[in-house]
Amino acid sequence: MTEIPASQPQQASAWLAPLRVLYGVYALAVFVILALLALACILLLPTLRWRRTAARNAARASLFLTGMPVNLRGASMIPNNQCVVVANHASYLDGIVFTAVLPPRFGFVVKREMDSVPLAGLLLRRIGSEFVDRSNRNKSASDARRVLRTASNGHSLVFFPEGTFANEPGLLKFHTGAFAIAARAGCPIVPAIIRGTRHVLPGSRFLPLPGPILVEFLNPITTNVTNGEQSAIELRDRSRQRILEELGEPDLSNAA
Repeated sequence: MTEIPASQPQQASAWLAPLRVLYGVYALAVFVILALLALACILLLPTLRWRRTAARNAARASLFLTGMPVNLRGASMIPNNQCVVVANHASYLDGIVFTAVLPPRFGFVVKREMDSVPLAGLLLRRIGSEFVDRSNRNKSASDARRVLRTASNGHSLVFFPEGTFANEPGLLKFHTGAFAIAARAGCPIVPAIIRGTRHVLPGSRFLPLPGPILVEFLNPITTNVTNGEQSAIELRDRSRQRILEELGEPDLSNAA
């Protein structure tokens, strides 16, 4: 067998590096252009459902044009009535992916910092996203009451209960807010798993890479516990354990 010189992989990597940068610039441009077009439509559309549909179409087009095919499993697990979807968080792309795969009746609960990001904050507000502040206890309580009112009116919500993501694979601890909302609203929790986005765009990299993405919805979880606080804790622990089992990544609950 002919031995491959050690220099060849290095040469191949050096040759691929400019192509990765070129692709990354292209993909970033696609996301920005389609986001601006979607924002222009969203500013003009009169109903929330139409605005969310426009955002969904833009998200799907962005992923398609940038070579990030999304494989969807378990869509039948999503109830036709109200529910709360909770998922692991791996990348800034996660919100775009869930916008692409979920029906327009779903709204997102995101950290308060996103409200101050130029254009992104405006877009998120126009599609009915709820902002929560975890750094200020009084503000956090006020935000939780507002989100509960939204849920009490029958709206379905999406949470990333880790609140952030790490560059290395693994599942961080879950905040209780999503599960308290579901318990108070009396609706099921639908755990979900997203794979591939950390490879495509980790937090340590500015430009994305192409690659497949998988979203899987698991069996809905309900509770018979009548105590609100205990019910929220039970829903949180059962949902996290279910996601951890199916995700197959390390438990990073002590990392944050």
